[in-house]
Amino acid sequence: MAKKVLVVDDEKTIVKGISFSLKQDGMEVDTAFDGEEAVDKAREGGYDIILLDVMLPKLSGFEVCQAIREFSDVPVIMLTAKGDDMDKILGLEYGADDYITKPFNILEVKARIKAIMRRVEKGSEKGEKSKMLEKGALKMDTENRRVFIYDHEINLTAREFDVLELLAKNPNKIYSRIDLLNIIWGKDYPGDERTVDVHIRRLREKIEESPSNPQFVHTKWGVGYYFAG
Repeated sequence: MAKKVLVVDDEKTIVKGISFSLKQDGMEVDTAFDGEEAVDKAREGGYDIILLDVMLPKLSGFEVCQAIREFSDVPVIMLTAKGDDMDKILGLEYGADDYITKPFNILEVKARIKAIMRRVEKGSEKGEKSKMLEKGALKMDTENRRVFIYDHEINLTAREFDVLELLAKNPNKIYSRIDLLNIIWGKDYPGDERTVDVHIRRLREKIEESPSNPQFVHTKWGVGYYFAG
């Protein structure tokens, strides 16, 4: 089945170029040109991934991403201008899975899309043996990529789920930020270690009763992060 992508940007030439290239790869592409339209279309569902520009009319890309995260965990890649570090960090804070800096090479865009999709698909193809991970109040359904705390479902982004799954499947093993960056995002990922810190912080805010005194995802100061076995 063809993957369905929502491309959101108010620059029609950019949307046209991305759409043409993705369609050449057999993907189904839908488009939106302002923030409100993007939220409405995302709410209708059915997308495998969303490319979302930061600078949009009506609602900013950050506001759109935040709104989407209230009802969906669809992977979101934000398109940020000028390599502004703050834009990148803010995008991650609002729930984005990845970011790409403008001007970009369409080959990089397609590579990032395919990498995230492969990771999501890999998570859905796990064998029967590893379908459910449980630790106290935390339950992870690795086949369907769902997480529950006290049987209440927690809405994680694709990257947040990937981080938690890796740590939970290797309890008490300490991963440095570089380890996590290389394993989850890939060795060619241009971001820095702050990307990992942002995702860990967001993850704790969602799954921990007390994020400052975590029960599941712990910090080994000066070394890295681990899941308490």
